[in-house]
This record gives sequence, C-alpha cells and structure tokens, in this order.
Amino acid sequence: MNIKSHKPIILTFVAYYLPGYKSGGPVRTIANMVDQFGHEFDFRIVTADRDSFDKRPYPNVVIDCWNTVGKAKVFYVSRAKRSLWHLARLICNIEHDVLYLNSFFRFDFTIKPLFLRYLGILPKRPIVIAPRGEFSSGALVLKSTKKKAYMAAVKSIGLYHNVLWQASTELEASDIVNAMGVSTKQIVVAKDLSALPTEIANEASLNNKKNYHAPLRICFLSRISPVKNLNYALSILAEVKARVEFSIYGLIDDELYWKQCQTMINRLPSNITVKYYGVIEHSAVFRELVKHDLFFLPTRGENFGHAIVEALAAGLPVLISDQTPWLNLSSLGVGWDLSLAEPSRFKDIIELNAVSSVNERLEQRHAAIKFAKRIMTDSNTLEQNRALFNDLITRNHAVK
Repeated sequence: MNIKSHKPIILTFVAYYLPGYKSGGPVRTIANMVDQFGHEFDFRIVTADRDSFDKRPYPNVVIDCWNTVGKAKVFYVSRAKRSLWHLARLICNIEHDVLYLNSFFRFDFTIKPLFLRYLGILPKRPIVIAPRGEFSSGALVLKSTKKKAYMAAVKSIGLYHNVLWQASTELEASDIVNAMGVSTKQIVVAKDLSALPTEIANEASLNNKKNYHAPLRICFLSRISPVKNLNYALSILAEVKARVEFSIYGLIDDELYWKQCQTMINRLPSNITVKYYGVIEHSAVFRELVKHDLFFLPTRGENFGHAIVEALAAGLPVLISDQTPWLNLSSLGVGWDLSLAEPSRFKDIIELNAVSSVNERLEQRHAAIKFAKRIMTDSNTLEQNRALFNDLITRNHAVK
C-alpha cells in the first residue's frame, strides 16, 4: 500500500534501529534525528528485524510490517524479505522525497537499494549516503583487501554516481574525497545529532561522598572491535603503577580479537583489576557511566562518538585518541585527545588522574557537563541537519 504524508518523507535505510542498542552510533544518530525533526519530516525507517548478532527477531514488534516507534514509522524486514524484488517493492510503495542510506558497505541496506537504482527500477529521487566513519583510516585498514576491491568495482560501474554524501565533520569529508574521488560539491557536512539533554549529571551526583584514595575507576564503553582499540587501552594499563578498576562495556564484535584482549587482561599486574559487564541497554548507559572517574577510548577513528558525549554528560573527563572530532580537550579542561603514537602520554594522564585532588576532579566534572550541554544544544548542528534534507528536496522539486 502506498503511504502518503503531508510532510516530506525521508525513507531511511539503517542496518539496526530501536529497540536495538548493541551496534552503537548509527542507531543513536538516527534516533536522535527522529526525536528532533520528527515534527518536520516523516521518517520511514527500514531496518533489520533483530539486533546485531541476535539469532531471533525482536519480540515486541510486527515483522515485515510498519510499526510506529516514537515519531517514526519503522519496517522491520526479515531475512526472507531482503531480496532485490522485495526491497524494490517496498521502496517503490513509498512516495518518498529522499532515500537516506546510513552506510557504505552494508549489503542489504545500502548496496541492494543502490543496485536497484542502477537497474532503473527505483523512482528517481535524491539519495543521501552517510558512511558513518567507514572511510576513516582506522576503519579502512580492517579487511582492507575486500574493501578496496569493492570500492574499485563500484567506481568502475558508477554505482554511487549522482548521490549526495553526508559527512559528520570536515575530516570525514576529506576521507570521502580520498576514498571515492568525489568533488567536495557532492558532500554536505552535517554533524551527528546528540541526544536531547535529558540526562545530565547533577550537583548531587558530582558532590556525593567518594573515597578519592580508592582505585581510579576507568570506563571503556564501545564495541569490542579492533577499530575501538581495547587492546591498546590494555597495553597502556599494563604500564600503569596506580591502582585502577577498569570496567569494560560493549558488544563483542570480534570473538578472536576478544580472546586476544582476554589474554592481555590475564597478564595485567595486580594493581589493575578488570571486569567485563557485557553489552548494556542504552537506557542504562548513564547510570553506569556516573559510577566512574575517567572515560578511556583510544579509538582508531570515530566520525562522531556518541559514547564520548554521553561520558561528558555524565561528568566524566575523557581520555581519547586524536582520531575523533573532539580535539583540544585539555584546553577546555574536559579531557585529553592524544596521538596513538605516544602511548606513554596516555599512561601519564592515567597516573595524573589517580592522584588528582577532590577539587581538581570536581572542576573537571563541572567542565565536562558544561561542554556536553553545549554540544547537545548546538543550533548550528540542528540547522545543518535540517538543511541537508530541505535543500535537497527544494532542488529536486525545482527540477521537476
């Protein structure tokens, strides 16, 4: 059935969506976009019928049918209905204004829709592709042979011809140019949207009685994947002399990599204790973060880093690599962004935090919260994302 709307329809393909929470950033980005623009745009989201690595579909949604989820309508497509024929029928039945693809490499949710367009089956509508950090150097180095072969093939046939690319930062825009050889005129920079500032650490949580002579409580919250660099974090901790309690939260995305990390954990000195808590629902992230003193994510590359912003909102200074949009943190008093080529600096910062005074920690916490609020309420980011669709729709209607 063809569904019509009085608002512009953004037909959005994303591999995972709510109630999923295991796959990280793209879910949060699209959910935040729907929260903030659902009154202006009609988001129709096509996504998997199960969360990342789950063997069974979500229990409380209707599969292969439209569901109302917040301000969006969501179609949870089963594996049996992801054929080219089924996807073509689904796309053609929605009188959409923009087709919004949230990956470069996802087979079912990006490559197949683009191939249908290549075959001339889809209606001619503007297409936006958000690679979500997949072109960062840290991401491309993983499975690089397959990725390079695919990129060369699609360039030769023009599969991605005449699409608009969304970059979250100027750095990601450069990554897109380098990877795909496209003109900067084909790229729009629109930062990822943070959650609305509903959960921010308050004065009570900042000033609660903590034993600052206890071990430094460090948190790692991200997928257990080479690009997130947990093994690097463990190698730093192996050199730290202070007492540390290191909490790891996240989906195990690579079992072999996790086994390597476990071997490193077992070899850590006695002053470092580690506990893996598994993957936690997004609703529980805030209350887990506030239990810690420092957020540690030496990632190889982030196009945004929702967990970083959430840690700041929980009042945690962050210790991250310089491969994210969040730079010059030390000058802001909210953390440190360091080169991965200088592991000793990471160690020194951890040692410094372990002996910092109560007042120093409180000052950092207040600064982190203030910075997080500024990110979450940035009007420029809102306008960039609004214009991403509005400008494209206006130009398309003018052509018609």
